[in-house]
Amino acid sequence: MTHTEPARGERTLSRPELRPLWQTVHSRLSSGRPVTRVRLGPLDEAQREALADLLGLDRLPDPHPFVALVRLEEAVAELSGRTVRETVTELLGPLGDRASDRRREETERAELWAWLDGHATVRAQPALADWTASCRAAGLVGGSPELTRTLLADALTVLAECPAQAEPLPVFAARILKGDSHALDDGTRLSTLVLRALATLHDTAAPESAADRRALWTRAGIADDDLSATVLVGGLRPVGEGPLASVARACAQAGQAASLTLAQLRTPGEFTLASDPAPVVHAVENPSILALAVRRFGPDCPPLVCTSGWPNSAAIHLLRLLADHGAVLRYHGDFDGEGIRIAAYLLDKTSARPWHMSATDYRAAVARTPHGPEPGRLTEAPWDPELTRAMAEHGTAVVEELVADVLLADLTEAAG
Repeated sequence: MTHTEPARGERTLSRPELRPLWQTVHSRLSSGRPVTRVRLGPLDEAQREALADLLGLDRLPDPHPFVALVRLEEAVAELSGRTVRETVTELLGPLGDRASDRRREETERAELWAWLDGHATVRAQPALADWTASCRAAGLVGGSPELTRTLLADALTVLAECPAQAEPLPVFAARILKGDSHALDDGTRLSTLVLRALATLHDTAAPESAADRRALWTRAGIADDDLSATVLVGGLRPVGEGPLASVARACAQAGQAASLTLAQLRTPGEFTLASDPAPVVHAVENPSILALAVRRFGPDCPPLVCTSGWPNSAAIHLLRLLADHGAVLRYHGDFDGEGIRIAAYLLDKTSARPWHMSATDYRAAVARTPHGPEPGRLTEAPWDPELTRAMAEHGTAVVEELVADVLLADLTEAAG
C-alpha cells in the first residue's frame, strides 16, 4: 500500500486536465515575487472537474477561478508528499526567477551604456554624445548587451582609425576588423552605425543615398586616393634629400606655400627636423591664415600647417610625421561649433595641443568683435570645458581670420 499510494497521487497530479493549473503556477513562481494565489482560465468542464477533485471541492469552480497556494500545497502534499514547487519542477522543468533576471539585465545595460559614455574615443570627441544617446535609444541588438557591446566596440575601432589611409573601404575594413573585408559593406548594421557617428561629428543629416554615404566615407579618408588628399604647408624646412623634404624646403626658401600629397607623405624618403631646440609647428584651420603668414614672412615664415577645415588623411599623416620627428604641435581653429569639433578631432588624432583656444582667448576675441554670427551646435571642448559655456553665453562665433593678428604675433616671435 505504501508503494502504490504515491504512484496513484502522482498520476492524479499529472492528469492532462490539470496542466493549465501547473503552467500558471510555474509561471507565477518563476516571477521571483511572492505568490499567495493564482488565477486560472478559462477552464473547460473537464478541467474544472479535475481541479475540484484535486482540491476536494463539493462543486465545480468558476471557469476563471482563484486558487490559494496554501490550499494547493495541502492537496499536493496529501497526494504525493511533495511541495508545489517540486511538483511543477518535475512536470514542467526548473523554475526561473524573472525578477532576478530583470535586475541582472538592467545592471548589464547600465554597465554597457556607462562603458560607451566613458570610452576614450567618445570622451576625446564630445560631439559623439548625441550618437551615443541615439545608440541608447535604439536599444540592445537582439536584446543582448554582449552583442551590442561587440558591435559598438567595432564601430569605435573604425572611428578611432579615421581619417584612414586613403584606401578602399573593403581594404580598410579588412585591416582593422579582423580581416573581414565585408564588415562595412553598404547596409550592414556596423556600416549604418559608423556612418551615423560620422554624420554626427560633421553635423550633417544621416546619409540617405549612396552618394551621401560615399561623401561621408571620403571625409573619413576612406575610398579616397593618395593624390587628391593634400595638405597645405608653409615655412617647413626639413633636412634631407628625400622628395618630401626637397619639395617642402624649396617652397619655404622661395617664400611660398606647398601642397603636399598623401603619396609624398607616405614615402617621404630622407626626412629629418632640427632637434635642438625641438621645432614648434603651428597648425590652423583656414587657408587664409596660412596665406597671410606666407605673405608677411616670406622665406622666413615659421613652420605652419593648414588643415583646410576638417583634417583629411594627408593632414593627419603630416602632423603625425612631424611629431614622430620631434616637433611640438600647436593648433588653432574657428571659435564656432564646428571649429570646436574639428579641434577635438585633431587633438584626439595627433599630439597637438591647443593654441589660443581657451575660454579666456574666446572672451578676449568676442570683446573685440561682439556681433558675429551664431556659433551653431555646440559640444564640449575637452581641453577647456569652460570654452563651450562661454560661447553659449555670448552666442557669437569668432572665425579664425578675426584673430589673425594674435596668431601672427606669435608666429613673428617664432620667426625670431
